Amino acid sequence: MEKVYEFLADGFEEVEGLAVVDILRRGGVDIKTVSVTGTEYVTTSHGVTLKADLRIEDADLTDASMLLLPGGLPGATNLRDHEGVRSALLAQARKGGRIGAICAAPLVLGSLGLLEGRRATCYPGFESHITGATYTRELYTVDGNIITGEGPAATLPYAYEILRMFKGDDTVAALKEGMMYNHLLAEGK
Repeated sequence: MEKVYEFLADGFEEVEGLAVVDILRRGGVDIKTVSVTGTEYVTTSHGVTLKADLRIEDADLTDASMLLLPGGLPGATNLRDHEGVRSALLAQARKGGRIGAICAAPLVLGSLGLLEGRRATCYPGFESHITGATYTRELYTVDGNIITGEGPAATLPYAYEILRMFKGDDTVAALKEGMMYNHLLAEGK
């Protein structure tokens, strides 16, 4: 069974962190939120404090099918500066495991050299931080085992694509319908 872990640091963007968790859980993916703050509690970029599923100090990430990084500032830089997050991402990359980062968070992958020679997207203005990547300007970009997302408005398409990786087209189609996503696209309002 797939195991996904999403790292949460103080200052993460709520939509990018929580909507992904919501969509994956609705789709039947086992995803756990992992605080890197030293406690189970994390405060978002807009001042919402929440309790993560576990602390990084208590997490065994060796069974990870995917590691995720939400954006937001200073959340993304807090993730970049956390040695445990850096080590986990490098180990995940060495085993060819999936990694996802959205908005400002691809800067973490760039700082580790994980985007070298790949296509990637990020929040406009952070292109210089996705070192070694070809910037796509897409809502989300998949290149091998890495998916990157552009920003808050890209969160749903990004999350649905991650769900597709684990559960396939039928699950994604049913969830989009149930969440009224297709109606949103049809209306364009």
